[in-house]
Amino acid sequence: MSFLALLIMVVGLGAAGFVAGRVRALAFARGPGARPHSLPVHHGLYVALWAAIPALIFVAVWTQLGPSLAVDTMLASPEAQALPAEPMERQAIVSEVTGLASGTITAAFNPLSDTLLPVYQAAAHRYALIGYVLAAILALAGGVFAYSRLSHAFRARTKVERMVMGGLLLASLIAILTTAGIVASLLFESLRFFSQVSPIEFLFGTTWSPQTAIRADQVGSSGAFGAVPLFWGTIFIGAIIAMAVAIPLGLMTAIYLTQYARPSVRKWLKPTLEMLAGVPTVVYGYFAALTLAPLIRQAAVSIGITSASSESALAAGLVMGIMIIPFVSSMADNSIAAVPQAMRDGSLAMGATTSETIKRVLVPAALPGVVGGVLLAVSRAIGETMIVVMAAGLAANLTANPFASVTTVTTQIVQLLTGDQEFDSPKTLAAFALGLVLFVVTLLLNIVALRVVKKYREAYE
Repeated sequence: MSFLALLIMVVGLGAAGFVAGRVRALAFARGPGARPHSLPVHHGLYVALWAAIPALIFVAVWTQLGPSLAVDTMLASPEAQALPAEPMERQAIVSEVTGLASGTITAAFNPLSDTLLPVYQAAAHRYALIGYVLAAILALAGGVFAYSRLSHAFRARTKVERMVMGGLLLASLIAILTTAGIVASLLFESLRFFSQVSPIEFLFGTTWSPQTAIRADQVGSSGAFGAVPLFWGTIFIGAIIAMAVAIPLGLMTAIYLTQYARPSVRKWLKPTLEMLAGVPTVVYGYFAALTLAPLIRQAAVSIGITSASSESALAAGLVMGIMIIPFVSSMADNSIAAVPQAMRDGSLAMGATTSETIKRVLVPAALPGVVGGVLLAVSRAIGETMIVVMAAGLAANLTANPFASVTTVTTQIVQLLTGDQEFDSPKTLAAFALGLVLFVVTLLLNIVALRVVKKYREAYE
């Protein structure tokens, strides 16, 4: 069954309902009596929505249900009696049949798949026709019902606005329910992990080596799930080194663009700077791993630091700081520009220079907005993965040496979930516990940043 064909049919019936409703409403408007409550377009939209929405809901359900019914019909046919009794083998043959029917595979490994293919295609064609007929019936029934309600005094605009409001509410609920589902999945798997590993060991342990805890008798006794090195690596790279680059450069860039740059310079420089935010992180990772990391190691060796690694926290932090400069610069730019012009003019009128006005008036007044931007940039930095994987390495070292290899929470999540994994072992479940901690930290940073920005807006709007 073609989802696109069903969708086109339903949309076409909805468009026909719109035309029919609008034509009838135009007849009301030309007739004698008081002015109609709603415009003809509202009557047309009312009929179109009633024709399309029930049918679209049915289409969404039937596109999932139809193939399953076709498979059940195929399995109930006499040709399916030759299928093996072992469930995995039966499923493999069914997958081959559906793949042949959809065109995703061109040849089957099992000859029985070629025998069952015509049976499945016939059943799928039959259920596709049933879907077309039922969708058309629903669309026509909804359109006729809405068309029969149209009258001179019918409040079509109110009904349409309520439908649109319901759609917006549904979209909002989807976002909320998705967030709730993410939190619930993290909590469920994290609780499974903490039932096998002590939360105290996880949050305060200093040894991270989940590969050593592969047997049940090793879990809890090996001390392999101490996540402090991961937390420190995340803070060291994302909140210390990266911020040491992004905050001064971003703030100075914002000051130059808002106070010193000519309009023609700002017109070209600001979009160019913001292009950094659109560069894929893997490109930054390549730059850090292939260009910056070797240069840093050579510089460290030249000054006598022989233990410098080719994968270092400094390389990852510097590139990450460059990546988030646009975040800091944009927020600082908006915050400085939002400071009332009267404050700047008053400072200049008192004899202060432009630099003194910036240092003593504009920056302190815009500081809450700047701080909010910095916190948002930190939450962006601690969630970065590719740059750390490619430039900082995978070693969970608890060190303050910027030339050493360290790792972060996100990098270890990728490492733990890469490849074929069993989701019953603490090694794999540890990724969900790390994700939960990262989620909570990022959420708190965003809440604090939004509160700071809100307080700033209340002060100057």
